[in-house]
Amino acid sequence: MQIIPIASGKGGVGKSLVAANLAIALAQAGKNVVLADLDLGGSNLHLILGLRGIPVGIGTWINDPTLDFEDIIVDTDIDTLRFIPGDSEIPGMANLKPSQKRSLIKCLMGLSRTDILVIDLGAGTSANTIDFFLMSGHGIIITTPTLTATLNAYFFLKNAVFRILETSFEKGSWAEIQFHKLIAGGSALQKMYIPKFLERIKEKDPASYAAYKKASVNFQPRFIFNMLEDPKDVEKANKVRRSCQQYLGYDLEHLGVIYRDETQDIALAARLPVVLYKPQSVLSQAIYRIADKILPFDRDESGPLNLKALEESHQTASLEAEVDFESKMAYLQELLQSGALTMGDLMETVKTQQFEISQLKKENLLLKSKIVKAIQAGLKL
Repeated sequence: MQIIPIASGKGGVGKSLVAANLAIALAQAGKNVVLADLDLGGSNLHLILGLRGIPVGIGTWINDPTLDFEDIIVDTDIDTLRFIPGDSEIPGMANLKPSQKRSLIKCLMGLSRTDILVIDLGAGTSANTIDFFLMSGHGIIITTPTLTATLNAYFFLKNAVFRILETSFEKGSWAEIQFHKLIAGGSALQKMYIPKFLERIKEKDPASYAAYKKASVNFQPRFIFNMLEDPKDVEKANKVRRSCQQYLGYDLEHLGVIYRDETQDIALAARLPVVLYKPQSVLSQAIYRIADKILPFDRDESGPLNLKALEESHQTASLEAEVDFESKMAYLQELLQSGALTMGDLMETVKTQQFEISQLKKENLLLKSKIVKAIQAGLKL
């Protein structure tokens, strides 16, 4: 069974949209797919699927020991797609106990009649979210071109790598002691270059180094750039990639780009996933393209991609961004010519986007100000 955890460093980047529509695309390709809503603090994936009145979910199962896990799995209108609801209304769902987390992971990994398990995780970097993400070495990070989203995507991956380090080292080992010293140091942890830290471990504690290499051999995170406005936005993906290479010692596979598309809002209002509402839209076609890249995926035993394949994934994403942008512009022109979209509608859309850009600029300036203050405070120490 292929496990695809889908995460994001922050909310509002379209993670659940991608998870739901990607699961449908994979099911339409003939795979037996289960989509699980593990955003346990704010489960709403059923709304994107157009499902209503779901009586039970993960929260019900956790609180009722007599309930079998298979009993909470819901059939959908797509024959080969099943759904596991989350239950956001049950208190404490966002903070599972370790025993509850282990039981849930065991049940998910033991699902029957399942080729692909797609997991929609909660936003942020909680310990539970990181552990669910590490159920597979090939989880997907969703981010947008905004500064806050890309930074949080990097921080999520950083926390995932720290979790692998932490669980690899035996208690009392030299590596474990040094790692917890760094954690206690706080500021030192933020400046930590993991490749350099691993060089020290390899020299001082070869056994711990070998344990880490074994635990991380199949860790090949992937990412999707969502809500693009311009092909140039793809360049921001390279910044995330360089940070991961330099500070974490990992490279990222680029699964593709998805442009911002108002069709999604219309589809949601119609209680239909966008790939069902309008399969020929630019957004839907991007989802199908990403699904095509995932379908032949079978690297659980062979480890991460080689450098050439990783480079090709980024080059392909850049080309796809150009093609999709042309398709989006052609579609707008077609709407204008047909009268379905008036010039007034277009101007209103532009005004809305300009306002959003203005807000993002203010947000970026605030973040830059905080970064400068943090650097100045660090220099004084």
